[in-house]
Amino acid sequence: GFCRSALHPLSLLVQAIVLAMTLALGTLPAFLPCELQPHGLVNCNWLFLKSVPHFSMAAPRGNVTSLSLSSNRIHHLHDSDFAHLPSLRHLNLKWNCPPVGLSPMHFPCHMTIEPSTFLAVPTLEELNLSYNNIMTVPALPKSLISLSLSHTNILMLDSASLAGLHALRFLFMDGNCYYKNPCRQALEVAPGALLGLGNLTHLSLKYNNLTVVPRNLPSSLEYLLLSYNRIVKLAPEDLANLTALRVLDVGGNCRRCDHAPNPCMECPRHFPQLHPNTFSHLSRLEGLVLKDSSLSWLNASWFRGLGNLRVLDLSENFLYKCITKTKAFQGLTQLRKLNLSFNYQKRVSFAHLSLAPSFGSLVALKELDMHGIFFRSLDETTLRPLARLPMLQTLRLQMNFINQAQLGIFRAFPGLRYVDLSDNRISGASELTATMGEADGGEKVWLQPGDLAPAPVDTPSSEDFKPNCSTLNFTLDLSRNNLVTVQPEMFAQLSHLQCLRLSHNCISQAVNGSQFLPLTGLQVLDLSHNKLDLYHEHSFTELPRLEALDLSYNSQPFGMQGVGHNFSFVAHLRTLRHLSLAHNNIHSQVSQQLCSTSLRALDFSGNALGHMWAEGDLYLHFFQGLSGLIWLDLSQNRLHTLLPQTLRNLPKSLQVLRLRDNYLAFFKWWSLHFLPKLEVLDLAGNQLKALTNGSLPAGTRLRRLDVSCNSISFVAPGFFSKAKELRELNLSTNALKTVDHSWFGPLASALQILDVSANPLHCACGAAFMDFLLEVQAAVPGLPSRVKCGSPGQLQGLSIFAQDLRLCLDEALSWDCFALSLLAVALGLGVPMLHHLCGWDLWYCFHLCLAWLPWRGRQSGRGEDALPYDAFVVFDKTQSAVADWVYNELRGQLEECRGRWALRLCLEERDWLPGKTLFENLWASVYGSRKTLFVLAHTDRVSGLLRASFLLAQQRLLEDRKDVVVLVILSPDGRRSRYVRLRQRLCRQSVLLWPHQPSGQRSFWAQLGMALTRDNHHFYNRNFCQGPTAE
Repeated sequence: GFCRSALHPLSLLVQAIVLAMTLALGTLPAFLPCELQPHGLVNCNWLFLKSVPHFSMAAPRGNVTSLSLSSNRIHHLHDSDFAHLPSLRHLNLKWNCPPVGLSPMHFPCHMTIEPSTFLAVPTLEELNLSYNNIMTVPALPKSLISLSLSHTNILMLDSASLAGLHALRFLFMDGNCYYKNPCRQALEVAPGALLGLGNLTHLSLKYNNLTVVPRNLPSSLEYLLLSYNRIVKLAPEDLANLTALRVLDVGGNCRRCDHAPNPCMECPRHFPQLHPNTFSHLSRLEGLVLKDSSLSWLNASWFRGLGNLRVLDLSENFLYKCITKTKAFQGLTQLRKLNLSFNYQKRVSFAHLSLAPSFGSLVALKELDMHGIFFRSLDETTLRPLARLPMLQTLRLQMNFINQAQLGIFRAFPGLRYVDLSDNRISGASELTATMGEADGGEKVWLQPGDLAPAPVDTPSSEDFKPNCSTLNFTLDLSRNNLVTVQPEMFAQLSHLQCLRLSHNCISQAVNGSQFLPLTGLQVLDLSHNKLDLYHEHSFTELPRLEALDLSYNSQPFGMQGVGHNFSFVAHLRTLRHLSLAHNNIHSQVSQQLCSTSLRALDFSGNALGHMWAEGDLYLHFFQGLSGLIWLDLSQNRLHTLLPQTLRNLPKSLQVLRLRDNYLAFFKWWSLHFLPKLEVLDLAGNQLKALTNGSLPAGTRLRRLDVSCNSISFVAPGFFSKAKELRELNLSTNALKTVDHSWFGPLASALQILDVSANPLHCACGAAFMDFLLEVQAAVPGLPSRVKCGSPGQLQGLSIFAQDLRLCLDEALSWDCFALSLLAVALGLGVPMLHHLCGWDLWYCFHLCLAWLPWRGRQSGRGEDALPYDAFVVFDKTQSAVADWVYNELRGQLEECRGRWALRLCLEERDWLPGKTLFENLWASVYGSRKTLFVLAHTDRVSGLLRASFLLAQQRLLEDRKDVVVLVILSPDGRRSRYVRLRQRLCRQSVLLWPHQPSGQRSFWAQLGMALTRDNHHFYNRNFCQGPTAE
């Protein structure tokens, strides 16, 4: 125990020296515990740091331009925290000390920022202090360009808050006063507080309970975001001088609460109030957001003069009637995007909707969002004004409860590329004769509360291998409707359609090659999450250009016992390149072989291939007919074994093979030579225990191997060495205790990615994996933070660089420990013996030598407090004998006769400042002197200045825990006082008697000098008390 505790500082010193030497050699990661990423970014996120790390001098700190310390526990920022990063430009300190309302556990926290913390970084351009409990804007460097103070507790901005930041262009102060970050008052922006920011272009003050637009904003503003405050009135003077404004967001200030996803305050009646000329002087405005503002009509004057407006958001208002007759859009010839979503009438679904003719004036419109207006029929009269818009590309009509839709109307839209009709109630071909003659608004159907429930969340589809529909000319989305069958009449006159999404319907028919006859140009068809019956040989053959077909999640027909399924239609799809049969639980009674010469990617995950291959040779050649297949996914197929003959019958053209999340406990690695073109093999999420059974075969073209999330605890030497082209290896989340260079041989230097995170590495002294990982550290992602120890127990869960050298058994260190312990025992025995035999002699010699030191007389107290006086002399001036003794004897001996050891005395008549009160001088004298010297002729009658001084000295004893009283008694009868006798018993050296014999006066002055220069603490009798000690 003693040796361990005694060696603690020594071991830390050794550890520091070793780390410094290692860093000097360039082996350890330069920015421990953080990670250096490209473009000069040092990532320290989520490391639970309590202070800013100070990186080693050997690290290239001058190359660091960005430092991210987000999501840590840093509560105090010091002046020197960032001074060692001379090139720092971007600093992220988000989520270190969040306000109580935003803290996940609602713990109180306050961040302290010292005055020069950021001033010490003159190159700083971007600073993010969001989600921290700070009350004021800290001092900031003049170089700052972007500042984020969102979700803090700053509730006041004045001209001094951001003074001198002439380069600032972006200022974000969102969420400083709202329901998640409550406050007792709104954010207050003093008039002209931001006027000095001459280059400010972006200002965001959302969620701050503002009731008016801040006055005297800088004229350079281009983006002004004031949404979700309480500004219910807008007039031209509110936006005066903002002629450069390009984007204005004032939405959510007078909310529509029946559609609010969070706490909401109803908009007062007859509000909002927008002056007709509110925006008329904003000629450069390109984006205007008026969403969630309880608007029931549109004033054409609002948009007068906005000739450059490109984006207009009017969603979540009450414009369900206005959009059928408004003329407000006539002058918006440059508008590109218009959002009218969720402008429904409460609990009402209209039978029909006809847009106002003024929509035809939006000749530059590219995207129109009209979801959530609630109308039940869609015909050519609904969108007639839009047919004349040559630039219209995107039309969103989802969540409208449409049950009758004439899809052929979209033939009249020349530039239309995407139509979204998902989340409606379309069940088949349209029959609109009953509603064609209805007036605008037509019949109303009152909705039930359950009709407004949110749509189910879409499950992930097979987008990984399908072509992106966004690159095609025309896409129609009919997912999440009520389709039971697909009829050719639905798609009449849609021959130009290239991408069709019919997922998440209830289609349960048997497709026979006639359902999609009009769609001769279709390239992508999504039929996932239905109940299709795949039996006919000519299914989908009416689609001559089909390239991608998604039939995943159609498992119900495949679960029917005794019903066969025919995949021969795949061979007839001459242009098909991507096919998904995933998650259909295919296990039996299907075609024995898939055949296709064009297919390049097949997703067969989520089936029961393990059961199929267990049926002898029946399905052994299931994939062999796919002669051009490159990408094959066999994940989640309940495979327990993968025999060599199985791999032999896979297509030789295969380049990517995924076998994730099966039950494979071993793998015949030599059988990979059956797949000569294989480049990617994914075996993650299986049950492999070791990488043995030979090694990766020589000549394999494997570039990426993923065996993560297994239970691998052993790797045979040389296992990867023959795979000369292997560049990416994922060994994460296994049971490895080491990573050995012998596994790779000369291949180690060629690796680009080696992921060994989430393994229980054994961090023993001299562990071989440490040297190897440092050798290939450029290829190891997250080496400083994600590669952690699993043993010994003291290091479990810590970074491999947190190893404590005290746990290492070093022979030299053991001998040093023995020598130190032997020395300690010898001192423990020898010192008490010497003290007993010749303690007085040693004490006398020590103090004799100490007295000759020139700095001894000043060392105690002077350097500590630097008080102006050594002693304040208090006496009764009415007694002439005492006064004469003080001025002639005491002052002369202590100030004039001691030479360089002279003391500084404070005397009332000499050193007190005129003009100050008696008490002020007395207070300054007692607290400005190291000791208070009382010169008494008698001790029975003490009053006036003597008594007041004594009480102040006692008060200092209580406050500072320092006894500063020294008594000099001139008459022999003064020692009769009980206080004096008690003090002599406790602290004898602080009570001095004036000797009337001249021979004793020299000793008296020596004792007095010692009493005034040493702390009374040293004079206390240890047999009675310990004396006061300062904490």
